[in-house]
Amino acid sequence: MTKKIIIGSRGSKLALLYAQKAKDAIIQNTNLSNKDVVIKSITTKGDQVKDSRLSEFGGKGLFSSNIEKELQNKSIDIAVHALKDLPAIETDGLLTDNFLKRNDPKEILISRNKKKLNELDTKSVVGTSSYRREFQIKQIRPDLNCKLIRGNVDTRIKKLKEGQYDAIILSLAGINYLQFENEIAETFTTEEIIPSAGQGIIALQCRENDKEIISILKKINHDETYKRAHAERNVLKVLEGDCETAVGVHSTINGKNITLEAELFSLDGSKRFYEKKIVKIEKFKEIGKEIGQILKTKSNNSYKR
Repeated sequence: MTKKIIIGSRGSKLALLYAQKAKDAIIQNTNLSNKDVVIKSITTKGDQVKDSRLSEFGGKGLFSSNIEKELQNKSIDIAVHALKDLPAIETDGLLTDNFLKRNDPKEILISRNKKKLNELDTKSVVGTSSYRREFQIKQIRPDLNCKLIRGNVDTRIKKLKEGQYDAIILSLAGINYLQFENEIAETFTTEEIIPSAGQGIIALQCRENDKEIISILKKINHDETYKRAHAERNVLKVLEGDCETAVGVHSTINGKNITLEAELFSLDGSKRFYEKKIVKIEKFKEIGKEIGQILKTKSNNSYKR
């Protein structure tokens, strides 16, 4: 390869750390050197929406559409995304089929005075940007008030310390990358709070006809993460989920089996639909579609407007 490979990423501190991880993996697994692989920071619409729900401005694609456009225009060769921020349906002409080894997908609580969820006072204000987290918290503590919070991890922690919130819910993977572990008051098991589909997974996207880049990405693709990503994302594809869809999906692989569990909430969060299955690992794509269909039927589309 004669030309430089350009990796496109959001400009946040966390996103650039993800992009660096992808760059390091490429260099370690190919003959390319540090100067052959360049990271380009791209501002997304999602970064510009500061105080509103993403669903009011176009949903999940706000974090990826600008980066994907640069991929389509050949301004970059690889796009690095947090998989949970990508819309379930692939953009025409692009391919998201390679993934770095998954980071811990659990959810965590950061609170004032390090109080755990069950220790928070009644009517305490919990900051979250997702309906899923809000409804999951209300299942455990219906007496708490959930309030929208936006911004990167640093901004959210700052808002908490300023007293705008009593606690905030974030993903453990991001906290670990940014080395904020000492702020954690509580880590939830995936049984207590089922995370977002693909949470903790760094996705590598390219043009579907770029054989040279695809062959490079295949060298750094992590097989177990690949299977779990497809299983979890297939639930979303069947549900045709968007930013307002409150759905948690999590998979584990043990030996020759894959276990997938998912929960879906009605639009107002008053009803919860749950399903869990264990199948042979070869059926990793089918299990997601099956669970998605079961939840769709159980909910009678009450999760959609």
